[in-house]
This record gives sequence, C-alpha cells and structure tokens, in this order.
Amino acid sequence: MNHNTKEPVLIIMAAGMGSRYGGLKQMDPIGSGGELIIDFSLYDAFMAGFKKAIFIIKKDMEADFRSLMDNKAGNFIDIEYAFQELSDLPTGYHVPSGREKPWGTCQAVLAARHLVDGPFAVINADDFYGADAFHKIYDFLIAAEDDSKCCMIGYRLENTLTENGHVSRGICDVSEDGFLIGIEERTNIMWVDEEIMFTEDEGKTWSRVPKNAVASMNFWGFSKGIMNEISEQFPAALDKIQKENPLKGEFFLPAAVAQLINESKARFQVLMSQDKWHGVTYREDRASVVSAIQSMKDKGIYPEILWRGSRNEDY
Repeated sequence: MNHNTKEPVLIIMAAGMGSRYGGLKQMDPIGSGGELIIDFSLYDAFMAGFKKAIFIIKKDMEADFRSLMDNKAGNFIDIEYAFQELSDLPTGYHVPSGREKPWGTCQAVLAARHLVDGPFAVINADDFYGADAFHKIYDFLIAAEDDSKCCMIGYRLENTLTENGHVSRGICDVSEDGFLIGIEERTNIMWVDEEIMFTEDEGKTWSRVPKNAVASMNFWGFSKGIMNEISEQFPAALDKIQKENPLKGEFFLPAAVAQLINESKARFQVLMSQDKWHGVTYREDRASVVSAIQSMKDKGIYPEILWRGSRNEDY
C-alpha cells in the first residue's frame, strides 16, 4: 500500500428523481431483506475496503435517506451527506430565472468538495455495479501515486442494456494499452432482435454497435486534485449552458473527463468488469433486478440479510 495516500471515499450521486421510472427509485426495495440497490453497492464497497461514503442528495431527501441508511449500512461504513443546491455556483454566477434543474453530475460531485480529502470514487445510486468493480477501483485508488492517475470502470455494452426500451450509454474509445481516449454519448441505444443498435434521428436510421464495445456506467476513480480541476472547469461550463440552454443544460462528468484528457492533466485507466450491470431504468425492469439479486443471494454471493448486527461482528 502507498502510505502517503489517504483512504479513498465513495461519492454516491442520489439527487436525481428518475423521471422515466416515475418516482424516487433509490428508495424502492429490491432485495428480500428490504434492501435497496444502493445497499448492495455499499456492501460491495465495504467489502472492498471503503470506510466512508458520501451521499449527494437534495436537502428535502435527508430524513428519508437517514431512516434507510444510518442504522443499517451506517453501522458498517461511515455515511455523510452533502446537498446538491441549485444556487451552489461560483462567485459571480446566478441561477437563471425559471431554472429548477440542478447543474449535472459535475456539480453533484462538487457538492462533496468540503468532505473529501483524498482519492474518491463516484457512482450512481440507482445502478448495481457488482463486487468486482469495487475491488478493482479501491485497489487502484489506494495504490495510485500521483494526481494524474485516475480510472474508470468499463463494462461490455451487452452487459448493460435493458430488455424494456432504449437507454443512454457512454461508448468508450480505449487505447491498446487500456487508457480512455474519449466517450461518445449515445442517447437511444437498445436491443433490436439480436443486435445492439442506436439511432440519432428518432428511429429513421439505425447503426449497429458491437456487443463487446466498452460502456461507461458513471463509475469513476479520481485523485484528490481532480476536485479542484472540476471546480476550475465549472465557470466555462456555466457560460456555455447560459448561452445554449440556460434552463436545462448540465455539466456532466464525461465532459470534464474529456477536458482533463485533452489537456493532459489526467490519464484514465479503463478497468474492465465482467459483471452484469443491473438497474431500474423502466418500471418493468424491477422484476428482473429482484430476480437477479435473489439469484446472487441463493449462490452465496450476498448474505440473505446484508446489514446484520454491527461492524464489530465477524463479516
């Protein structure tokens, strides 16, 4: 272990409401013990070595989150909360009249800037990533020796799709030696018969994507210094949003990562997970996620009840 490195922390982006699903999907139990999807990520993170997690939420969700987390996962992994506020902007910037939407995933990460003092990983609250990804990212972050070393968990595209409609996926261009070159966001990508296809003109034309293409599911590993880099990118991103789409434009992590790569400020090693991603993009997805989780419990991958007792018990 590199003893100069502070312990990595896990940032969980949970402020979104999941409009297509129709409700606060982070709060919907999918495990036989009443667990949420995020419970499995917290369990996998804890087992991989993470000791602290920071939830990025809306302030009015705090009581709900505390009731679900503090006396379960919170008995094993330290949990803190940071709030994504629309008004949390750099000096000299103001919220445009009529805007209600937060400023995207980069602003969500920046909400935790006062709580992070070392390397950090970032995930979505409503995605199931699998244990392999957490072990790989923790081991990477604990060993990283300088601020330019970052990483991304990559998945085979075929392991990330739903049977119930189209999704958005970041399709990655990866160098021969395993580093991220760029990400192309595909907003309408889905199974069509036995092939994976995407459309950019509402279905008039379709293009095929290889099943083994590398997909990003917003699972990132960042060095401590990247928080400052994202903060420094924010004003220019806001200028662009104010000009192009002041009410709905957002500052997304892949855009920040692309700029870091283009400016040679960071290299992102792509750590491939062979696990299958699970998530509830559509309400119809829930049954298959519940089934997959139960299957993993039946195989002994997870205990029947995740959070039992206290962290002092033999786990």
